[in-house]
Amino acid sequence: MKIVFISDTHGKHEVLTTKAYNNILGEGDILVHAGDCTNVGKTHEVKEFLDWFSNTPFTHKVFIAGNHDWGFVKNHDIAPEYKEKGVHYLFDSMVEVDGVKIYGSPWQPEFFNWAFNVPRGEQLAEKWSKIPEGLDILVTHGPAHGMVDHTIDGLNVGCEDLFNKILEVKPKIHVCGHIHWAYGQKSFHGTEYLNASTLNERYQYQNKPIVMEYNPETKEIDYL
Repeated sequence: MKIVFISDTHGKHEVLTTKAYNNILGEGDILVHAGDCTNVGKTHEVKEFLDWFSNTPFTHKVFIAGNHDWGFVKNHDIAPEYKEKGVHYLFDSMVEVDGVKIYGSPWQPEFFNWAFNVPRGEQLAEKWSKIPEGLDILVTHGPAHGMVDHTIDGLNVGCEDLFNKILEVKPKIHVCGHIHWAYGQKSFHGTEYLNASTLNERYQYQNKPIVMEYNPETKEIDYL
């Protein structure tokens, strides 16, 4: 099956489906968005994103919230009409679609006064303790420490406890965003770590969606 990963569109999602960019999003079986779909999560921003997301040419559309998505802090569900179009919103929860198990969580280490921020250490580790084994795809907004988490200054700012949990439960794919500069892919101990940030540090479109063919039975991955 064809899976496409994006993140950190910050209200500029439509650029991915415009003629000017040759409809670079394309189509496929599963589209995964790893958070920060809006600028500050206002009601109209959330609706504009969900209207666009639900109408993309993918059988299943899976997303989590990010630190900019304030609109999801108190509302952990989406309207039925979006679900009917194949949209799955994950909040410390899992969905299985076409044999692919996907778990999503919005939390990240405390960073100024943004949404879904938790202090490093025991509180954040408690959030990760809910991540189950046997996953094909783990979606978190923030990266794991040392895995596609470097800033423009070369600092690794990902979560150590998340990294340790991933080593424990061994998902085949971990996708995140949050640190725009760290867009890319890294393989480590059987897990593919993806940072799918679409925008650069100046919030301009720069990075292409990460696209792969994935076999749920053999767990084989071919990047396209």
